[in-house]
Amino acid sequence: MGARVLSAGDLGAAASIVRSGGIVAIPTDTVYGLACDPFSPAAVERLFEAKEREAKPVPVLCSGTDAAERLVAFGEAASALARRHWPGALTIVAPMKDEALRTVVRTIHQGTGWLGVRVPDHRVVTALSEKVGGCVTGTSANLSGRPPCRSAEEVAEALGDRVDGIIDGGYLEGLESTVVKVVGGTVEVLRRGSIAIEQGRTSQESQHQ
Repeated sequence: MGARVLSAGDLGAAASIVRSGGIVAIPTDTVYGLACDPFSPAAVERLFEAKEREAKPVPVLCSGTDAAERLVAFGEAASALARRHWPGALTIVAPMKDEALRTVVRTIHQGTGWLGVRVPDHRVVTALSEKVGGCVTGTSANLSGRPPCRSAEEVAEALGDRVDGIIDGGYLEGLESTVVKVVGGTVEVLRRGSIAIEQGRTSQESQHQ
């Protein structure tokens, strides 16, 4: 039996799945992602099993900048990037706050003490995140090493009943997010995506180019 297909307006059912430890495939402003509760060890374990993912960190999608800043500590450079590009396709990897280190499942950050956070430019993601406390996981909806899924049909074919629900948001044409790690005032580009970020520039002005 396959995953339950939900409409973009059926966020109550999707939130119920996430709150109960399930996994929902969601449309975003880039590609389809897999949303589960990043504070639930059982849910995160299922997520890694569903993707057949090796021990690598996964990002967290947040309902807004305030929710992201509850998890990570932004310095001046990271804050400038967030103001410039959020909501949007930029994942910022920053040091975790003490409370997040205690509550976010260790598998999410692999014990590094750093976490990738993003506020997507997509109402389904931000609304769902808001309903479940401000954040959900945001790893791509696919088996690890395979191309990301761009439609609900592709998610169903790739993952089947490994997920509990799929929100059908139509066909997505976005590139995957750009991923940067911000150490003090230094920006390191970990993955190039739809937003062009220049590596190594440290002034606020340079972040806005």
